[in-house]
Amino acid sequence: MGGKNAPDLYESGKTPAFQSENSELKTAVNNKKSDRKNVHEGHRKRLRERFLREGLDGFEDHNALELLLFNSIPQKDTNVEAHRLLDTFGSFPAVFDAEYEDLCKVQGVGPKTAALIKLMPALFRKYEVAKLNSDYEVLNTASLAAEFASKYFKGVTVEKLYALYLDANCRKLSFEEISSGSVSSTPLNNRLIAKYAYDTNAASVILIHNHPSGISAPSRKDVDVTVQVADVLAAVGIRLSDHIILGNGSDYFSFRKSEKWKYIFK
Repeated sequence: MGGKNAPDLYESGKTPAFQSENSELKTAVNNKKSDRKNVHEGHRKRLRERFLREGLDGFEDHNALELLLFNSIPQKDTNVEAHRLLDTFGSFPAVFDAEYEDLCKVQGVGPKTAALIKLMPALFRKYEVAKLNSDYEVLNTASLAAEFASKYFKGVTVEKLYALYLDANCRKLSFEEISSGSVSSTPLNNRLIAKYAYDTNAASVILIHNHPSGISAPSRKDVDVTVQVADVLAAVGIRLSDHIILGNGSDYFSFRKSEKWKYIFK
């Protein structure tokens, strides 16, 4: 348009005559970005203030996830990522139970956000365990023992076996992890179970493990393990009081309360 007489400004280092117009355009674009940022900041502030006033009970699942994602995804609307996570994994708890690698595959969720999501159930589990009265908690029923132990299994997606050691008055002495993986595939360490019993001067032991499937019904292997441990402990004068299997939520199975298997403990 300028013809052959127009100055060649390409790669010349000279400022074009319409620079002021570019500056105005740039300023307008920056103002638009600033407006969007202010909108997001206002939404974040409102959501945080609502949480501080009301807690999380009234929040929709995606709102609760949004609030969490504010801490790892700065200066943008996290509603899309929250919905994406729920759509990908199917439910609010499933998001937190998902594997780290699978979380990283969700669009908009990077390593930092995935690590934050995985931190939450582990952090809550640590919080619950730390609150337990470790000295004189009486666990003299299957329901009390199951309720106590369930705090250690929050967010756990693999099968773990613990032994709960009690004194003669059914007060908790110690709660020790014996194996991790699967009771059917992990060798049972009877020596370790007996060692902890000896070290704590326990009068009785309760075995407790979880079924990640959520179904608390015992398998044939679970029965065999119960009989095996009962025999090992009886040989050193210690009683196996129960073997409890944790399922979903508050669901559990107690061998001691089962008519079919309670003979093991006589």
